[in-house]
Amino acid sequence: MAAAASSSSATAAALPLSSPPSAAPKALLQIPSSPFPSKTPPFSRPRTKIFVSSPPPSRTLSPKSPSPSAAGEEERVFFDGGAHYGDLVANLLLGFTLLWLPLTLAAVSRAFFLRYRFTNRRVTVISGLTGQDRSDFPYASIQDVKVVPRFIGEWGDIVITLKDGTKVDLRSVPKFREIADYCLFMAEGPNGSEERAAGGPRGF
Repeated sequence: MAAAASSSSATAAALPLSSPPSAAPKALLQIPSSPFPSKTPPFSRPRTKIFVSSPPPSRTLSPKSPSPSAAGEEERVFFDGGAHYGDLVANLLLGFTLLWLPLTLAAVSRAFFLRYRFTNRRVTVISGLTGQDRSDFPYASIQDVKVVPRFIGEWGDIVITLKDGTKVDLRSVPKFREIADYCLFMAEGPNGSEERAAGGPRGF
């Protein structure tokens, strides 16, 4: 009995006393976040763009207002051309003589760099290499018109005297009589042209 008691006491002394279980921590430990941003992009929903097409605004087309030139009488061309080609041919044939050479050069200049235009509003003389020299005058400024036939009347010169005393000499004009009659008709009107109808334009 005594031996059994002693062995039990020795066994109890040999076993270590286990400490009571520690109570669970009341507060959770906070783990500090990393100062470096995460490389994984946050999840984002794709955005869908909706294009709404609205009808174009209605445009009210207003009729174009007529220009002053269209409202009035349209300008019509009666004659538009240069010097008569016969003037150039005749002067080229006579240009073999030295005495006629200046007149031949003048004829070449008229053939290539001179142009006449007669419309129902004005008389226009265009000259120069590129046509930069231009003179216009209306029929209302014409006082007198005279003609000078050349080469048996195939072409001729028209001398127009303006009311300010200026004389405009048009050389080697084809159909010079018809053009002179037209200038007188436009300058004087029907009444004045009837008085000159018998004689036509006066020559020198």
